[in-house]
Amino acid sequence: MAFAYKKDANDIVTVTMDMDGPVNAMNDAFLPQFREAVDKIEAEDDLKGVIWTSAKETFFAGGDLNMLKSITPDGVEALFENVEGTKAVMRRLEKLPVPVVAAINGAALGGGYEICLACNYRIAAKNPKTKIGLPEVTLGLLPGGGGTVRLTWLLGLEAAMPFLLEGRQVNPQKALAAGLIHEVVTPDQLLDRAKEYILSVQGDEAAVTQPWDTKGYKIPGGPSASPKNAPRIAGAAAMLFKKTKGLMPAPTRILDIMTEAAGRVDFDTAQRYESRRFASLTPLAPTKNMIETLFFGMNKVNGGASRPQDVPRSKVERLGILGAGMMGQGITYSAAMAGIPVVLKDMTLEAAERGKAYTEMLLNKRVDKGRMTAEKRDAMLALITPTDKAEEVKGCDLIIEAVFEKIDIKNAVLAEHEELLADGGFWGSNTSTLPITRLAGEAGKPENFVGLHFFSPVDKMPLLEIIAGDMTSDETLARAFDFARQIKKTPIIVGDKTGFYTSRTIGTKMLEAAQLVAEGQDPLRVDNLSRLTGMPTGMLSLLDEVQLKLVDDIYNTQVQMGLQDPTEEVTPEARKLVRELVAEHDRPGRAAGKGFYDYTAAGKEIWPGLAAWRKEGSDLPDQDIQDRIMFRAILETLRCLEEGVLRSVADGNVGSILGIGAPVHTGGYIQFVNTYGLDRFVARCEELSSKYGDRFAPPDILKKHAADQLEFC
Repeated sequence: MAFAYKKDANDIVTVTMDMDGPVNAMNDAFLPQFREAVDKIEAEDDLKGVIWTSAKETFFAGGDLNMLKSITPDGVEALFENVEGTKAVMRRLEKLPVPVVAAINGAALGGGYEICLACNYRIAAKNPKTKIGLPEVTLGLLPGGGGTVRLTWLLGLEAAMPFLLEGRQVNPQKALAAGLIHEVVTPDQLLDRAKEYILSVQGDEAAVTQPWDTKGYKIPGGPSASPKNAPRIAGAAAMLFKKTKGLMPAPTRILDIMTEAAGRVDFDTAQRYESRRFASLTPLAPTKNMIETLFFGMNKVNGGASRPQDVPRSKVERLGILGAGMMGQGITYSAAMAGIPVVLKDMTLEAAERGKAYTEMLLNKRVDKGRMTAEKRDAMLALITPTDKAEEVKGCDLIIEAVFEKIDIKNAVLAEHEELLADGGFWGSNTSTLPITRLAGEAGKPENFVGLHFFSPVDKMPLLEIIAGDMTSDETLARAFDFARQIKKTPIIVGDKTGFYTSRTIGTKMLEAAQLVAEGQDPLRVDNLSRLTGMPTGMLSLLDEVQLKLVDDIYNTQVQMGLQDPTEEVTPEARKLVRELVAEHDRPGRAAGKGFYDYTAAGKEIWPGLAAWRKEGSDLPDQDIQDRIMFRAILETLRCLEEGVLRSVADGNVGSILGIGAPVHTGGYIQFVNTYGLDRFVARCEELSSKYGDRFAPPDILKKHAADQLEFC
């Protein structure tokens, strides 16, 4: 039975959810079983109370995303009625004349926490895997099972905002402190404590009345129209637009529901309004895109869809890192956080100790914020051994070289340290552009050599691009994948072609922006329009961040190595502009305070000297500028898929969002094509190609999918 029903000698009913499948979820089977259980409860005589719990490790996982992803505009009304039906049963549950306790034995997220909110009292088991919250906004959705309205009434507008507008998830202790739950107990105490509570409040009307049903109840912090909250709501709306560029409707709708719920309408009207806003959100492209990539795609990637399947899972027991600069120290921190002993080597002991000090600084911040104990910090720091002696890394089962991006330096480090690997150990080269096959050619065991492209800053960036050289074995790839998951990174496995996937693709959109400037477009307009596509920053600003000199140096190195042919450069004017800014105008990038922008303590302003490239009468339509920048990255991603640089669509979508700033609302560069429409996308590519060059021509893989009417999946 999916909902096990048991009444004990104290007249307390315990409903234990145990639906078919790995988790309890709000799928088609949920509502009939939920309604049946509440029907039975209402028919009970001499009832003292109700406990709602789960037989699974997860209390309740939330809505059925496969179902929500499939909703079309024609299905909105049916979804609305279904949601209203579920909420009607929740209202019956919370209006029972006896106390109802949520005994939260595992993660209660989304719909799971909404069930808990419909209970009078919430007790969570102290469990490291338990998270509590309403993360729907991170998938382009909103809490539509009563969560938006109930949490606003429970906590007030200001306190509810992080949980509703950001989708914050917290452990039981933080949930208790925030007012999301009432108690935290050990797992073996959970049901006993729930029963104790029920028996202790018999006859107490307050214990069986929800705050929003209590006469005279006032929302904490006051109503939305109060002098304190009105400017707060306006400020939140402005911040949302700054963050989403108006391209992600869910957070705006959540704020709208909160505003209505907090004093403009009564509780039940607010609930119905929430249902309507939720149902009409589901068929929108941003919602479908975010569900597809940030849930299903992320699960595929982290689950190992691109990992060689016939290799046993492994763990790195001892890690060596060569180079204690920015990348090396970030990798060290990530490994120490995962409990891996690290030997951090640099040319001098002082440099290695500075590298360790970076981890100490980050851990101290966690201690200061109460997110870690001093004892835990000290234990993690004890895992790191700084050294200037090569023999210290002997016996490591993985050595990561994180030295300067020069092939001769990397070769020298490999020659000195490879033989120090433990038997069966493997070597990782942290590089964003240098060919792994060529680097591995100097290795004694090239099959044990793999590229590990970390992103800066390593402690914050979640992606790890694993590069398979021509000789890299499946075992090495699998072990690299397992290491990435061990340090809580999301790994994509890519092929060894110039620029791999991320560097190659991010370069196209930055150079297209520079090309537009070289053609005479207003640089500030180009930068702002690229940002308004939903990218985290403008492309000229990003070029400054990456450093114009570095971009130019990498290109020159690739030309010298025979990896690039200048005669085949598709944006030669952009290359020339970047070269001139660096060589003739001494504008190497933001680090020097001079690039496309001038950077001062007061902020940044576009460099007036760029006026020399402006051409009167050359202005292009806004849409052409935005599409040129966006389509370049999308088309390069499709070519990577066509060439086998990418192993899967999920890798491309997830990698583009986590690593190279694809707009989140698109679901990634390949998913963008699906919701744009394949035929329409091909037609737009052909239009851009006829106006601006062959670099916009649709690749064969795109034309084939369009001809067959097959989405990329």
